[in-house]
Amino acid sequence: MPHQSAPYPDRSLTAAELDWHCHAISRINADYQRSADTHLLKLQLPCFQGSTLYLKDESIHPSGSLKHRLARSLFLFGLANGHIKQNTHIIEASSGNTAISEAYFAQLLGLPFIAVIPKNTAQEKIKKIEFYGGKTHKVPPHNIYEEAAKLALELDGHYMDQFTFAERATDWRGSNNIAERLFEQMQLEPNPNLDWVVMSAGTGGTSATIGRYIRYQHNLYKNTRLCVVDPDHSVYADYFSTRDSELRSSHSSRIEGIGQPKPQPSFVTSVIDTVLKIPDPASIATIHWLESILDRKVGGSTGTNVYGSLQYIAHASQQSQPINVATVICDPGSRYLDTFYNPDWLKSNDIDHAPYLDQLRNFENTGQLIPIKF
Repeated sequence: MPHQSAPYPDRSLTAAELDWHCHAISRINADYQRSADTHLLKLQLPCFQGSTLYLKDESIHPSGSLKHRLARSLFLFGLANGHIKQNTHIIEASSGNTAISEAYFAQLLGLPFIAVIPKNTAQEKIKKIEFYGGKTHKVPPHNIYEEAAKLALELDGHYMDQFTFAERATDWRGSNNIAERLFEQMQLEPNPNLDWVVMSAGTGGTSATIGRYIRYQHNLYKNTRLCVVDPDHSVYADYFSTRDSELRSSHSSRIEGIGQPKPQPSFVTSVIDTVLKIPDPASIATIHWLESILDRKVGGSTGTNVYGSLQYIAHASQQSQPINVATVICDPGSRYLDTFYNPDWLKSNDIDHAPYLDQLRNFENTGQLIPIKF
């Protein structure tokens, strides 16, 4: 008599599980519909000599940063893959903004959330995580990934792992992603063409989305190039040049949310045209300079983005060839009052931004900026 194997298990969702799953997807989609698209600000200063800098203001998302888009995508990705269910503990390794946005969506779905964060994370970010009902688990910066995975295992939870899944959770072909919206918003501008998009990288997910979208729509945007700007103590610039996956930095980035001490899976070098290394004092000086231009405070990664953008604008002005550059306001400066806007913190971290601030003020008057090697 032939051997009969045991029947395969039926792992279909129960009626209650299916109801919760559908409800969770609907709540996220409803939240998306309630959120207007982010603004595209236009800066056309005399020192630009005909060039224009566009700032896509991602700080106006409900959870206050660029990471709102990523968090939404990661939750939908986890739900669609069956990893997130009712009462699942959500765990993330984050320096702040991703954790804030994920705490927002976890609260929306009634799920417990724990952020594994570096010990030096800004207190304002911790307050925001807790405001949305999340908890924090502080560890040394180099241990956040391992601790997050360990904690998820102990709690039978789901580790979101933004550094691995950021580049695949977002639909780079469209679906109202940041790249699609940026280029659609540009269409009513006097000159709708962008010469450069400048973007800093934390996970690398946003730069991957933008770079892939430009290539996907190459017939429309064939003259647009993508530059990633990288802060001190990050290996992304060297990794872009060498493709050496063993690169390591002994220090973590001081510009929270961007830069990494080792290459991350979501940093896709093949869709990036070039990388500029931006000194931390230049990033800090730029946010203080921008405050006088925008009448508001912005975060340090925005300073990195804008300083890199100004390099291209200054170079174009010297060549008498006006260009359009777009970059991103990543988050509000209110989250960094005790760090980037605190003279004592700057002094304790040996950041002297005064020379770069003088340089930017001179640029505003003359259009000349000390160049970074392209």
